[in-house]
Formats: sequence, C-alpha cells, structure tokens
Amino acid sequence: MRGMTLEAVTAAVGGEYIGPEEERKKEISSITIDSRKVEAGGLFVAIKGARVDGNTFIPGAYRDGALCCMSTERPEKEEKPLILVKSCEQALKDMAEYYRLQSDIKVIGITGSVGKTTTKEMIASVISQKYDTLKTQGNFNNEIGLPLTVFRLREHHEVAVLEMGISDFGEMTRLAKVARPDICVITNIGQCHLENLGDRDGVLKAKTEIFSYLKPEGKAILNWNDDKLCRLTEDSRINDPVMFGIKNELGTPEVSARDIKSLGLAGSHCILSTPAGEIEVTVPAPGRHMISNALAAAAAGIQLGLSLEQIRKGIEAYEPVGGHGHILQTESLTIMDDCYNANPVSMKAGIDVLSEVDDSRTVAVLGDMFELGEKEQQMHYEVGKYAAQKGISVIISIGSLALNYERGAAECTETGEYKGKHMHFNTLEEFLEKGMCEIQNGDVVLVKASHAMHFEKIVERLQDM
Repeated sequence: MRGMTLEAVTAAVGGEYIGPEEERKKEISSITIDSRKVEAGGLFVAIKGARVDGNTFIPGAYRDGALCCMSTERPEKEEKPLILVKSCEQALKDMAEYYRLQSDIKVIGITGSVGKTTTKEMIASVISQKYDTLKTQGNFNNEIGLPLTVFRLREHHEVAVLEMGISDFGEMTRLAKVARPDICVITNIGQCHLENLGDRDGVLKAKTEIFSYLKPEGKAILNWNDDKLCRLTEDSRINDPVMFGIKNELGTPEVSARDIKSLGLAGSHCILSTPAGEIEVTVPAPGRHMISNALAAAAAGIQLGLSLEQIRKGIEAYEPVGGHGHILQTESLTIMDDCYNANPVSMKAGIDVLSEVDDSRTVAVLGDMFELGEKEQQMHYEVGKYAAQKGISVIISIGSLALNYERGAAECTETGEYKGKHMHFNTLEEFLEKGMCEIQNGDVVLVKASHAMHFEKIVERLQDM
C-alpha cells in the first residue's frame, strides 16, 4: 500500500507508535480486522466487539506475519510494532481517508433507500468496460466496511464504485469524508430506517449528506422519477445535477429510456437516450426498477467518457448477486431470490415483477420488514393488500409483523377482489416444517424479507425441491 508506512499511519490516526524504531519507515501490505486474513507485512486492527475481542488475536496475527497491530490497549511487552489509538473504529476511517487522498483515482459513491447494491453492480459492470474498476463486495458499505473496501485499492485501479449505506444522521457525512466521491449517485428516497430518520424528508436529509465531500468539480446523478430527488436541481451543494429516469409530467431527464418492452423474467428491452446519442439495449434483469438502475449506470458512464457501445456492453453483461433479485432456475421451480433486504418500495417492486409472469402459478413468500418506525404495521398491511390486488396466486407471510400482510390479503378476499390463497406462519421454522408443501412444481416463487429474517434458508430448501 503505497505511502502507508507505520510512521504515516500513526500520524494519520493520531496514535502512538510502540516498537522498534527501524520498523517505522516500513510500508504495510494490507489492512484487516479479521485475524484469519492477516497477510505477511500487513496491519491487523484489533476491534473489540460485543462478542469477540480482537486483542486476543494479536499474538496470532504476529505469528501469521503481521508487520504491525493496532489496538486501544497498551501491550505488556513493547517488542513488536503496535499503534496505540483511542478508537480502532475511528482509526479505520482516518486511515482510509488518508489512503484515499494519496490517490487520484475516480470514486463513484452510491446511496439511496432501495437498489444500492444492484445499481452498484450495474455501474461497475459498465465502468469496467473501459477502466480497471474496484467495487464494494457484499455488504461492506458502512463505517467499518467502507474503509475496508478503500484499503483494497491498488495502483492499477482507475475507478472505485463504492456503495454507501446508513441508518442515522451524520453517518453519511463520515462515509463521504472517507470516500471523497467524484460522482454521487442517489437511487431514490424511500421508507427505510424510519426509526432513526423519522420520515422521507429525514431520509433525504441523511442521504444528501453525501454532497458534503463531493469534489468541487464533481457531479450528482439523481433519479428524476423520485419526487424528492427531482427537486434538488437548485441545491447549492451540487453543480447542475444529471437526472436519469423515465419521461413524466415534469419532462424528460437527461438520461432516459423509451420504447420499453418487458421480456418477462429475462429482463427488458429499451432505447436508451443520452446526451451522446441513443442506443438499443437489453437489461438482463426483470422489472422497471432495473431499467432505472441501468440508466444510472449509463449516466455514470457518460460522465467518465465511455462510448455508447461500451455502456451497452456493460449493461448487458450485468449479473445479479445472490439475494438481490437473483433468478434461480431449478428442475421444478423458478426462484426470485430477493431475500437480502426489504422495505415497502422494494417489496412492491418485487411483487410487480412476479405479477408479470405468464402461464405459471405465482407465490410470494414475504417476511418482516424492519426499522420502519411507528407506521410499520400499516406499511406491512399495504404490501399484503398490494400483493392481493396484483393477483399473486399464493401469498405466504412469515413473522410477527408479516401478520399484517395476511390482514391486507384477507381484506381483499372478503371484498371479492382477491381469488387467490393466503396464509400466515409465525416463524421461519414453522414455515420450513409445515409450509413448504404449499410450493408446487412449476411455481415462480418470490422470496423476500429483511436480512435478519434469514430467508436464505428458504431459498436453499427451494433449490433442493
């Protein structure tokens, strides 16, 4: 890691170096908080968590080749290089900020209530058609994960595509201070983390903290079809934002799609319009929300000088990641694996895709959505009602909050609006024991809930049917 000497790192984190003086000028090769991933010449950061104290792994880290460790605890023997800090968590951010500022790499920061991961994957697929691109892996998008992603940057990288997730005010400012984005992409403003953020205006305020460290010459790329984001054209923190989306009563955004044709679960076909011209493209993932993600990727590509052909290739090369709208085909079932996260907007988007399936019985297996605040029961009820109104063949709800899906579907049954089947299970275990028999050969099954519901276990069982 160029420039990351023990001396420079100690200064960056405001720490105290302990150990042999001759080691101060040595560069570290990597940074990790996982002692199992210590590399020769690396730095192990001993974070003290609720269940595991990283300090217990310091001796093993040295044995495995670590050049240095970082801790909040002074060692008994000052023989090995160690950087003493007040907070390892803050030191991670300070190191990442210092390392980021040593590079002139272009950074695309992505946030929003829904679709961060799929948009990140789409943008990375596009940008990598021209540039050596680093992207966030998994859920490394918070105040621990983002610094760890930044530490993966190497001299050969030209662009970093960083997902940035938050749940409270102030977090995005701290993330943006690390990332220093050249391009900010906001997918939408939805009903997420309302326990902390209050309402959608609170979500907007928290998400747009990303502009705090947008480069002066940087660009904001915003969703034209979001009623909150489309009003930011006059925001003094951003210079002439680029809008992407579908034409509506307000007009046509700079990057848009027309002549949209659904290809079912295979995706969509459309004509993509940009300031650089138009091109036909197939978006290889179902749902209109995926067209929006493709437009965000196209807008980012235009900003970084990609050709229309490179943008088309990147969009068509997109591959969903597990748990984020991934379509799994078995001998007997089609599974829409969307179990990584959930909120009212993404739930309805998944139901929309399921409702477009032709000639197959459709099953929605829906679990609790968390962190929705005081209106959580009403929001679940509305999703259940929405699924019934969309004509989903079977609606299966799992969890205490999910009982409200059942209420919504039941109301539509009572009024004669819904002719399908609906049922509720109190727990995941109860469903796995008693409810799997409701799934039949040939079904198309949507599996969706907040990550803490562990619905990946349902996906695993369905794949074995």
